[in-house]
Amino acid sequence: MPGRGPQTFKKRQKEQQRKEKQQEKMAKRLQRKDEPNAEPDSDIASPEEVAELMGISADLPEHGNS
Repeated sequence: MPGRGPQTFKKRQKEQQRKEKQQEKMAKRLQRKDEPNAEPDSDIASPEEVAELMGISADLPEHGNS
């Protein structure tokens, strides 16, 4: 096609950077997907852990109507 010159150097650099960034993002996504998640709610303590931290027995019934 007449009138179309070769791609400019700057334009080619931008395109290469865009592709590299896209590949990096894909690699990060795959890495996160492959990592085994131990527990989704690992920040939340179980009732037993709370009782242990408070120095009380987790075996005691909760306060209620007795």
